[in-house]
Amino acid sequence: MSLDPGIWLAALLTLGIFSFLYRDNPAYKVCEAIFVGVSAGYWFVSLFWQNIWPKLVLNLRDAAGLLFGHGVWDPRWLYLFAGILGLMMLMRLLPKGGWISRWPLAFIVGTTAGLYMITYLQSNAISQVHDTLVPLAGPGSGRLLFLPLPFAVHWNALFVFAGTFTGLVYFFFSVEHKRLAGGTARVGILFLMVTFGASFGYTVMSRMSLLIGRMDFLFGQWLGLAR
Repeated sequence: MSLDPGIWLAALLTLGIFSFLYRDNPAYKVCEAIFVGVSAGYWFVSLFWQNIWPKLVLNLRDAAGLLFGHGVWDPRWLYLFAGILGLMMLMRLLPKGGWISRWPLAFIVGTTAGLYMITYLQSNAISQVHDTLVPLAGPGSGRLLFLPLPFAVHWNALFVFAGTFTGLVYFFFSVEHKRLAGGTARVGILFLMVTFGASFGYTVMSRMSLLIGRMDFLFGQWLGLAR
């Protein structure tokens, strides 16, 4: 068993968080408050030295030196606009000045949406559409339903095409889902269920990796039972 006070503190806080599995209790609330407070303090210090100090303070200092020392205008004075927006966001902490923070928040949301629109359009729309337009067959020899063919079937492309087509049919509500349309829509439901299940499974596995890391810490570094 470890004799390091830091490891003991981390282990007790971990057990306090795990106590929520039984029910909500004061120990969990205390550990949760400590985690939120420490995280907020850490990110405040980190963002100050990574963003505010080098990008705002140092740039404005150099721009002021050029302007007042040599009479040269420097474009880095635009960082002052960003600093003003940051101060306006802090007005959220005032009871009667909270409405002021809506202006910089709207500016940030709008500019971020514009900057990332092209990126996400390329990654989430155009690339996915391109992957469904690849040739389903190519030169060569292949087999389909145990029949010899004069061309090779690209099974991955065929599978993606079938899933995309049947999934779109399921969301096509202008035609009643009966007969051929209904059967195709039911196949699309199966593809959607597999897709959502895979996404959910990926999320569960990522959470399980965090749990395994905590268990390894408790039984390894703290109790010394798994080394």
